[in-house]
Amino acid sequence: MTPAIQTRELTKYYNDFQAVNNVNLYVEPGSLYGFLGPNGAGKSTTIKMLTGILKPTSGAVELLGGDPWDAAQGIEIKKRIGVVPEDLALFDNLTAREYLAFVGRMHSLDKATIVSRGEELLTLLKLEGVEKKLTVEYSHGMKKKLALAAALLPNPSLLFLDEPFEGVDVVTARSIRDLLMDYVANGSTVFVTTHVMEIVERICTHVGIIANGQLVEQCSLEELRAKTSLENRFIELVGTTEDETPNLGWLDGGNKASAFSSEVSESTVAGETSE
Repeated sequence: MTPAIQTRELTKYYNDFQAVNNVNLYVEPGSLYGFLGPNGAGKSTTIKMLTGILKPTSGAVELLGGDPWDAAQGIEIKKRIGVVPEDLALFDNLTAREYLAFVGRMHSLDKATIVSRGEELLTLLKLEGVEKKLTVEYSHGMKKKLALAAALLPNPSLLFLDEPFEGVDVVTARSIRDLLMDYVANGSTVFVTTHVMEIVERICTHVGIIANGQLVEQCSLEELRAKTSLENRFIELVGTTEDETPNLGWLDGGNKASAFSSEVSESTVAGETSE
């Protein structure tokens, strides 16, 4: 079976700093792969190399069986992938329909397909009632949903999502979650970076954990759960122990409140005595 994503010794340096260190990813087709790690671990750098935004310093990337950095294969591969970057990259002065029309034309879709798919996506993501608004007027959650609609419009085989649940409300998060699960159920593949452990445990089939630029865990969620919880494994690999957590003894609001109450009582008694 040809993997949806495979990397070999993927590495990225920024001057002397090694952001990603010999990462070997393997993502099966039809899976929902959750890519986890603490801030600064190398998640966004990895996804940017996978999607052709950043060129690797060394190593190889294969998407859907081809090399996205190859001049002959790159364009065809990129037609089959969808990307929702962390910064969303929308055009502020377009409406939702105008933006989807632009994306559709960039993918050489005919007008009827763009209109029908666009209406379905806007309805599904509950954006059909804001067609007259420019995206600059959208809330953060609405922008996330529009970016997801644009990524899905060309019907990609592989979808990359960089922090899709960050800064969105519960309703929006559920809409995105349900859409992704349906998308994978139809045979497509999702690669998602997130800090929301509960989302990964609820929807992902596989997980990879990166720390200090290195892939320290990669397995199915079922395999991981047979041994421990995702949270426990994550903390074991990249977190700190309770013994290492500083004890901020000066944050003692309860004792302060008691001391204040005692002072007030003493002052009251003293006042009554002097009278």
